[in-house]
Amino acid sequence: MKFLQLIRYPNILALIGMLFVIRYGFLEQLSLYLALTPLEFILFVTAVACIAAGGYIINDVFDQEVDAINRPNRVLIGSAISEANAYYWYGGLSITGVGIGMYLSNCIGRPGFGVFFVLVVALLYVYSSSLKQMPFVGNLVIGLLTGATIILEAIFDLYPITNASNNVAMSALFGMLKYYALFAVLLTVIREIIKDAEDREGDDALGMQTLPLVLGVQKTNILVAALAVISAVLALYYCFTDLFNNSYFLIIGYLLFFTVAPLLFIAIRVLQAQTKADYAQLSKLMKFITLLGILALAVLTFNLKHHAG
Repeated sequence: MKFLQLIRYPNILALIGMLFVIRYGFLEQLSLYLALTPLEFILFVTAVACIAAGGYIINDVFDQEVDAINRPNRVLIGSAISEANAYYWYGGLSITGVGIGMYLSNCIGRPGFGVFFVLVVALLYVYSSSLKQMPFVGNLVIGLLTGATIILEAIFDLYPITNASNNVAMSALFGMLKYYALFAVLLTVIREIIKDAEDREGDDALGMQTLPLVLGVQKTNILVAALAVISAVLALYYCFTDLFNNSYFLIIGYLLFFTVAPLLFIAIRVLQAQTKADYAQLSKLMKFITLLGILALAVLTFNLKHHAG
């Protein structure tokens, strides 16, 4: 159980769920021939999960002092799990993820794609060791990695089967997934900044330069509110252009009630946030919004197939 806590198993399950929604709740529902076989897709998910789990472990290795201040009851490395064992697990999971990724890249005839997995492992290490201490840079890196996971699934399943005859249709699918990825980036960045505000006491004690410590609480709150409003506006724009023009009212209603409204609530509530408890509550709400956002793709697919208006 301690190991599952170390690798943030709820987050890993959410990541796995997102990939399954993209594959089985979206791409397969459109009756597409996909490059990855079901077994290869499971291996792809395993590779992504292993690399993400390794990223959480190495992050905790570097965060031992900070976590001792911010989350003293949840520190695992150095107590329940030794630092040496944590490094072993990190190395084993990362190597496994990269190895599977390279194998799959060869399976689909694109061996160069294996570089993506190596880059993600390297970026997670650099993030944990240094980038997360830089204002906004660390937040953006985690957001981009979340979005990259979505794009990587599209690259592995769609790019190898794209040709002159289906190029227009595939471009449209890539476009939808890129919009989905952009939204995932924004939601992740918002939550990461909120988490930095929640953890500012420990970060300050160790001289870290996170956004709330550089800008101050009030300006950080305004930035989070602005990002939440921008995200809501983007969702509204998508609703009332592409979706409304095609009478996809089910997904429009879903996005309005389960994405736009909660984001506007976040924008209002964060302007009043001051305490650690305030930010912890907002962080949980952002995680909930993100989970609902994952399901939005399945709702969109249902609406596309049944055109329920």
